[in-house]
Amino acid sequence: MTKLPRNMSLNGICPYFTMFPLEFPLGILRRRAKKYQTVLDPFCGRGTTNFAARLVGLRSLGVDSSPVAAAITAAKLVHVESPEILSEARDILTNTEPHNIPSGPFWAEAYHTETLLELCRFRTAFLRDCSTPTRIALRGIILGALHGPKQKTFQSYFSNQCPRTYAPKPVYATKYWRSRGLSPLRVDALEIIERRVKRYYSAVPEGNGEVRLRDSREVDSLVPESVDARFSWVITSPPYYGMRTYIPDQWLRSWFIGGADHVDYSSERQITHTSPEDFAADLRKVWRNVAFACASDATMVVRFGGISDRRVNPQELAKTSFRDSPWRLLTIRNAGSAREGKRQADTFLRSRSKPVVEYDLWARLV
Repeated sequence: MTKLPRNMSLNGICPYFTMFPLEFPLGILRRRAKKYQTVLDPFCGRGTTNFAARLVGLRSLGVDSSPVAAAITAAKLVHVESPEILSEARDILTNTEPHNIPSGPFWAEAYHTETLLELCRFRTAFLRDCSTPTRIALRGIILGALHGPKQKTFQSYFSNQCPRTYAPKPVYATKYWRSRGLSPLRVDALEIIERRVKRYYSAVPEGNGEVRLRDSREVDSLVPESVDARFSWVITSPPYYGMRTYIPDQWLRSWFIGGADHVDYSSERQITHTSPEDFAADLRKVWRNVAFACASDATMVVRFGGISDRRVNPQELAKTSFRDSPWRLLTIRNAGSAREGKRQADTFLRSRSKPVVEYDLWARLV
């Protein structure tokens, strides 16, 4: 396979709370994939599998029903030069009038007035057109800097004190900031962008990947470009049973790319969580759709686990999803617990409850 570049930091362009470590898909593809093969992730999230495929020179497709996930993944697949991104940022700040500026207690406490205006300039420009590689990269950079903690030496985020991986709920955040006397700082947008451009878009290899904003339960969402481009590898990690707040927890980033300026708790376009049986049935739909998009000798690797407040055996639930599907389970390997290294469930286990073991399921088309 292609020698890996020294700069793999682009994978961290935007912190995202459902992410397996880059070493997981990268290790599989480096050891086992052939240079002519293609890779699919039907639950691509922040695009870790797709970025791993880019690093080793493989074509890939990522599919996700979250607009935020699709935007982050797209930023990891474009090829663009750093000066172009900075020039685009300056042009937008100079020539774009901000529209639909949100207001209210949360917005007054979350962002300095001038910073919010700058963010709205970028938002307005991207909603008009975000089809070029330069704008896709710039949007990804701003999504990653939209909210996060204050730092002592320099500012890396646009917001008042916030988590990096998920957006705070407005009422709680407003009370928190006021009770501690925390006010949003006036930050230098171009300085934040320039620092991140240098970090993320230097020494990155050219890629050949695609991301689709689709629901993988829909039969045509995973169709490859041609019969010859059918996928040989599927490396993915679906939502864990009981994790239903993927979209609400990203409401600020969702707002930036065109969503509402308030939390939306609807669960449209998400895997069903009404019961373990319904959940497994929805996953089975995806596995069947994946099979139609794959080559006859395709291999699928699924990382799956659970959360501690659901009394469901994640291994058994995952095995159930493969029943009556075109896939034959070859092996199930213990991937450790969510607290042993950078596991997907890390950020969900906010209490001291016992972590749930995660598993890697290997399957082959039959």
